[in-house]
Amino acid sequence: MNRLTTLSGQFSHLNDNPSRVAPGNSDDVVICAALRTAITKAKRGGFKDTYPEDLLANLLVALLKKTKIDPSRIQDVCIGNVLQPGAGALGSRIGMLMGGLPVSVPVNVVNRQCSSGLQAVANIVAAIKSGFIDVGIGGGVESMSQFDMMRTLNPEKLSEKVFEDEQGRNCLIPMGLTSENVAEKYGISREAQDQLAKESHDKCVKAQEQGLFKEEIVPLNVKVKDADGVEKEIIVDRDDGARKATTVANLAKLKPAFQANGTTTAGNSSQVSDGAALVLLARRSAAEKLRLPILARFVAFTVVGVPPDIMGIGPAVAIPAVLEQANLSMDDIDIFELNEAFASQAVYCVKKLNIPKEKLNPKGKPLTSCTPDSFLMLGRGGIKCCNEDVVLFYINKREAINHFQSD
Repeated sequence: MNRLTTLSGQFSHLNDNPSRVAPGNSDDVVICAALRTAITKAKRGGFKDTYPEDLLANLLVALLKKTKIDPSRIQDVCIGNVLQPGAGALGSRIGMLMGGLPVSVPVNVVNRQCSSGLQAVANIVAAIKSGFIDVGIGGGVESMSQFDMMRTLNPEKLSEKVFEDEQGRNCLIPMGLTSENVAEKYGISREAQDQLAKESHDKCVKAQEQGLFKEEIVPLNVKVKDADGVEKEIIVDRDDGARKATTVANLAKLKPAFQANGTTTAGNSSQVSDGAALVLLARRSAAEKLRLPILARFVAFTVVGVPPDIMGIGPAVAIPAVLEQANLSMDDIDIFELNEAFASQAVYCVKKLNIPKEKLNPKGKPLTSCTPDSFLMLGRGGIKCCNEDVVLFYINKREAINHFQSD
């Protein structure tokens, strides 16, 4: 399954081509804050010894401090998670309590694989739109250091009938092989994949050098252990996936990672990562009453299924669907945050949708981060790692009005 959101910001004076989305009204669902941790390499990065509940707790503390909202005003929380037992229900509840929410604020979790974080945000949006709540938090968390994908599925515990059904059986294909399927089916060359990977790293490095992630990343003090078990305290405030001076020539030297004659490598695939992200959402009238900042308006959301053996092509199907839902065209969108779990599927989607290069992932984040979506950008979202992506994004006055997030 794939997820996609369209976001319309509040800064229409910054865009020469305002969208056709209707002007704001009191029942709009608005984004009041969007924060994330840095995204670090699983097993090797700064969060390798940090637990999901600690990531969430520290992030919530920062969110409450930034918005100055009374925690008791928050009526529900939904957290996306893929790899923890029970979709991280226990850890998410603990993290929210440790971070300062009163016991009266409930927490629920959701697992939609790579779309878990965005789905969590969408669930809160739906609750606000339906009138069930006025203020809520959506987000995601994933520690692929503490909970890796190897533990999530045992084929021996599946019904034998699964293997008699082609589509059911295809759900068990490793993601790396689905990337190879996309490349073979749609003629995506190794060179095209490596070129996209290089550009993604270049854009992310440039964005880091310009300080474009500083406002969205919450620095965390954590403890890490070295190979001898010696513990020390460090500050993690920077994504560690971008590689400076990445070249197509160097990428071309890497061996295929999933099949001997394949084109998917460690260099044109996203890394496995740890991280978390949270988004504070509210009905516009409630946000104004509580004097909360309004960063953007949540306009539309849709989920579309695709064949599991080529699962990465989802954005090519979901984007047209949500554009139709929102009565928008491709030309109305200024930024496309396209999933880059694998360069093969990203290249296909870009070509299929004819996305202008200047509008594609301007900060480079997807392929350089990971693909957990639970953290909103596994859970970019909010938060991005072998199957997930921190689907959290940050919209500020420097960025365009209409923004797509797709995974």
